[in-house]
Amino acid sequence: MSNQRVTRVADAAIEILAERGMRGLTHRAVDEAAGLPSGSTSNHARTRAALLGLTLARLTELERVVFAELMPEGDAGRSGDLGDLVETLAQVMHRALNRDRHVTIARYELALEATRRPELREVYDLTSRGFREPAVALLAAVGSADPVRHGRQAVAFFEGILFDSVVGAGAAPSIDDLRAAFTEFLRGVLSGAPSA
Repeated sequence: MSNQRVTRVADAAIEILAERGMRGLTHRAVDEAAGLPSGSTSNHARTRAALLGLTLARLTELERVVFAELMPEGDAGRSGDLGDLVETLAQVMHRALNRDRHVTIARYELALEATRRPELREVYDLTSRGFREPAVALLAAVGSADPVRHGRQAVAFFEGILFDSVVGAGAAPSIDDLRAAFTEFLRGVLSGAPSA
């Protein structure tokens, strides 16, 4: 199966997860959604576990592309400019809540499934490190006295807003709301004061 076809399969799986949830994700449903002949998905991902792993890998790739687009040459925030970091985080969050909402929902579906599947948990944890480590570097660049702890808190704060906006009772925040939230949080963290 070509790389292009693998991408088609994974993208179709993401759409199905977002629209129908984990129960709706079958090899046959992916074939239909991707417009591929019956059995195409099974040719590359024989088992459900393989299909979930393929889908998670594609989700990770899509989210990394967003960060790369919004952080040209990986420099945003590394200059130590708090305003640049706030803007980057606000833009990433705004995109995740709007244009890429289906990707966010699919990721939550896989996160919950990973709590029940050790083989998926291993992949999920590995991909999560790919986002936690840059958070540590960015917090160090803006002057954190404890970038490991603060990076972990920043990821948790980001995920909390995202989760509440997508599946909780909260309304989706505007870009200005997000800028204000990240400014307040980061100033609190960096000053050592409570960030509530």
